[in-house]
Amino acid sequence: MAASCFQNLNLNNGVLKSELVPSTELLFSTFSAPSRRPRRLNLARVHVQGTCCSAAVVILMQKSYEQLQPVIESVPLQSSLSSDTIKPYISIYDTTLRDGAQMVGISLTLADKLKIARALTELGVGYIEGGWPGSNPKDAEFFSLCKAEIMANKTNTKLAAFGATRRKGITCDEDKNLQSLISSDADVITVVAKAWDEQVIKVIETSLEENLNMISDTVKYLKMQSKEVMVDAEHFFDGYLSNREYAMDCLKTAAKAGADVVVLCDTNGGTMPWIVEEVTREIHKALEPWPSVRIGIHTHNDTDMAVANSLAAVRGGATLVQGCMNGYGERTGNANLVSIIGNLQVKLKYRCIPSSTLSKLASVSSFVAEIAGQLQSPSQPFVGSNAFAHKGGIHVAAIRKMPESYNHMDPTLVGNKMLSVVSELSGRGNILDKAERAGLTIDKNIAGNVLARIKKMELEGCAFEGAGASVDMLIIRRGQHYKRPFQVLEFSVISSNRGTQAQDMNTDNEDYGNCQVNQAIVKVNVNGVDQITASEGIGPVDALSHALRNALEAHYPQLSQIELEDYKVRLLEPATARKGTLSTTRVTIEFTDSKGNKWTTVGAHSSIVEASFRALVDGLEFGIVNCSEEGCST
Repeated sequence: MAASCFQNLNLNNGVLKSELVPSTELLFSTFSAPSRRPRRLNLARVHVQGTCCSAAVVILMQKSYEQLQPVIESVPLQSSLSSDTIKPYISIYDTTLRDGAQMVGISLTLADKLKIARALTELGVGYIEGGWPGSNPKDAEFFSLCKAEIMANKTNTKLAAFGATRRKGITCDEDKNLQSLISSDADVITVVAKAWDEQVIKVIETSLEENLNMISDTVKYLKMQSKEVMVDAEHFFDGYLSNREYAMDCLKTAAKAGADVVVLCDTNGGTMPWIVEEVTREIHKALEPWPSVRIGIHTHNDTDMAVANSLAAVRGGATLVQGCMNGYGERTGNANLVSIIGNLQVKLKYRCIPSSTLSKLASVSSFVAEIAGQLQSPSQPFVGSNAFAHKGGIHVAAIRKMPESYNHMDPTLVGNKMLSVVSELSGRGNILDKAERAGLTIDKNIAGNVLARIKKMELEGCAFEGAGASVDMLIIRRGQHYKRPFQVLEFSVISSNRGTQAQDMNTDNEDYGNCQVNQAIVKVNVNGVDQITASEGIGPVDALSHALRNALEAHYPQLSQIELEDYKVRLLEPATARKGTLSTTRVTIEFTDSKGNKWTTVGAHSSIVEASFRALVDGLEFGIVNCSEEGCST
C-alpha cells in the first residue's frame, strides 16, 4: 500500500522534485539502487506515524512547495534519522589523475598516481579516472598496476579510463584510442563528445549528423564490451545556449545508444549557477524516456563558480559530480571535490562518500597536495589550517561559550580542528584558549599580562599568528612553579672570511673568498652553574645553535633529536623615519623532532642575529619542556 501511494504520485513542480523526492531508504525497508529519477517522497524533516498514506502525507502530495513550507517547518524534526538516510546518493567522480594533472606546475609520476589513487580509494570516492591510456605509456601502465595493486582489494571504487568517441570517417574497430580504452580493463569508460554545433563544424570539421553517429557508434560499441559508459558532453552549456535542439540531440543519442551517464560539461567555466540548475532540470525532464540514464556535472572554475555550479546541478537532478581534489586543473582549475563533498554531505545531507571516512577528508586533501607538489592554501574551505581559525578577541570569547557562534560546522567531521590565533587583535579569551589547548592552567590576570606583552612585541615587529610555540613559552614562563631550564647570560658571534678579495673591483676576476667562518660563544646558567661554550657553524644561527647545544645536551638529551627545519627572514619597514639597514628584522624558525612533530617560534630586532637568537632560544626551551628522549608532545 505504501509503495503504491508514492508510485502514483505525480510531482510536476521542479523545485518540489529536487527538495522533497529522493530517499527510498527512508520510507521503505527494501533498498533500491540510486537512479537518475528519484521517485519517492523524502520526509526526512517530517515526523509521520503510521503508514505513508496517512493524512500528513496526503497533504504533502496535494500542496505546492510554497504551501508545503510552513507545514513542514511546523512539524517536529525526526532526530533519529542519520545523515546517510536523508537524501539520495551522489556519486563522486575524481579526475585528479587526468584533468587535475593538466594544471601548470603539476607533473605526476606513475608512483605518484598510484599513491593518490590509493588515498582516494580509502576515502571512498565512487570513481577514479586514471587517465587517457591512448595518450601516453605512463597512463597505460597505471591501469595495469592500479587494477592489480589497489582495485584487487575489496573496494566500492571503480576505475575509469578516459578517451574520446571514435574519429570521424572510421569504424570503432579501426580507432586505436578506443582499442586502448578497452585494453585498459577499466570498469568504466568515459568518452568526451562534442555538444556544441560550432565546435563540431569548426574544430573536428565534420557534419552535425556524423558527430551524432560518432556518439551513437561509440556508446554501442563500448556497451557490447560490457562496460559502464559515461559520455562527457564537452562545452554542453555553451552548445545549449547556441543550439538548444542539437545539444539535446547529443544527449538523447547517447541515451538511446545505452549510455549509463551523460555528463554536462561547463568546459569554459563561464556559466552561472542559476543557468546550470535550470538547464539541468530541463535535461532531467528531456531524458525521462530513459529513466536508467543518470546525469553528471563537470565544471571548471574560470569564474570561481565551479563548486556552486556543481551544487546547482545536483539541485537540478544530477546524481554524479566530476571534479579534482583541491580544485586542481587546467587554467583556474576544476571543481574542488573537497568543498563539494563537504557541502553535499555535511551541509546538504546528501551521501557521497561513506560516513566512516568523512573525517579523512582533510588528511587526504593534504596528502594529495604534498604528492602533487602544491602548497595547500591555509584558507581552503573545510580543510585548510585556517578554515576554523579565529583571531579576533570578540570571536574567540564567543566561541569559548558557544562554538557554533563563529563556526558553520563541527570541523572534526572532516578531520580538521578549531584553533584560536594570538595577535595584537586578540583578547584574553585567545590567551586562555591557547593555554587550555596546550594543557596549561592560568588565571585571567596572567592572561592579561601575556596579552599585553604580545601586543608590545607585535608593535616591535613580532608576528605570533604562525609562531604558536613562542606564545606557549610566554604563557609557560609565567607559571607559578615554572623554573627555566637554562638562562642565557651572554653571547657573541664572529663572522669572518678567510679568502682574499681582489683589489680591482672593476675586473672580472674579483675573488670574495670561499671560506666563510662563523664562530659563536655562549655563556649560560644551567642548574645554577655558569658555562661557557663555543662552536663554529655554516652561518651565525647554526653556530649559535651548536654552542647552545654543547652546553645543554648533557642536561637535556632530548635536544639531540630536535632539528632546525626552516628559517625565514623578513625585513620590516619601521613606522619611524628609519629605513634600510636600520629596519626591524623578523625571524621565524621552524623546528622538528625525529617523529615529524613541528613547532615555530619568532623573534624581532634591529639586529638579525639578536632576532634569530630569540627565536632559537624559544624553540629549544619549548623542546626541552615538551620532549623526552622518546619523543615530543606538541
